[in-house]
Amino acid sequence: MTPHEPSALPLRFGYGTNGLADLRLDDALALLADLGYDGVGLTLDHMHLDPLAPDLAARTGRVARRLDELGLGVTVETGARYVLDPRRKHGPSLLDPDPDDRARRVDLLLRAVRVAADLGAHAVHCFSGTVPDGTDEDTAWKRLAESFAPVLDAASAAGVPLAVEPEPGHLLATLADFHQLRRALGDPEPLGLTLDVGHCQCLEPLAPADCVREAAPWLRHVQIEDMRRGIHEHLPFGDGEIDFPPVLAALAATGYQGLTVVELPRHSHAGPRFAAHSLPYLRRAARLAARTTSGPSTVPSHGDPSATPEGSTTP
Repeated sequence: MTPHEPSALPLRFGYGTNGLADLRLDDALALLADLGYDGVGLTLDHMHLDPLAPDLAARTGRVARRLDELGLGVTVETGARYVLDPRRKHGPSLLDPDPDDRARRVDLLLRAVRVAADLGAHAVHCFSGTVPDGTDEDTAWKRLAESFAPVLDAASAAGVPLAVEPEPGHLLATLADFHQLRRALGDPEPLGLTLDVGHCQCLEPLAPADCVREAAPWLRHVQIEDMRRGIHEHLPFGDGEIDFPPVLAALAATGYQGLTVVELPRHSHAGPRFAAHSLPYLRRAARLAARTTSGPSTVPSHGDPSATPEGSTTP
């Protein structure tokens, strides 16, 4: 299969720039286009389209033109570790006790919505954050709902869906938690879901393929990597426990039109190598999925060992 040959299923594969953090953004985009990816999950960070630096609109325009030249689709992701606070990973969050801190996270999301609209992105990804020490869950849920209100208004006005990701260890950690938020907000039209396939393996009661089917009506963005049960460690394909052909078959059956983005943020030290291995793996899985819709299936591992663990576990 040549680098630019399409997948056997009507799926569009991308790679996250948080797994290419040692590359300049233009170099990362050129690499992904050369490898045959359909798009990119663009994490707004200090090294990649810094959302807090001057002239954001002009810089976004240049990136939009480059994406168009390369034929890459895009999702805007907001999971940069230290873009708001150099000392607190993912801080501040939408759950922080200080309203000014919560406002800083809201401002980042509003900036992300504007960037997504200017790039023609199909969604803006975000997450809840962890519950701060001393905060009860009822209060955390109220803060989350209040914080999302202006972001949802902006997303609606811009015509860009907001895709909330259930994240292990966060307040909103599971599909059930997503539905709790959705109901609390009155099921607003701009609110959608980011489904991370590895997270499904990590802690959902359903198998990943069943999670895809359950999430289908709200699916706006998909992240994908390998993972093991109960261990939140993003792994290269073949290093975990996930059977990918049934997952891809289920995803194709939903009619999902967005990107399915490889999420290997701890592998930037060898990002180009992992990007080069990941797309052929997914295409092999897609070919197997196209040939069969039931029964176990296997895809050979590319043999790359996993890197530093994410460091969190779930029961």
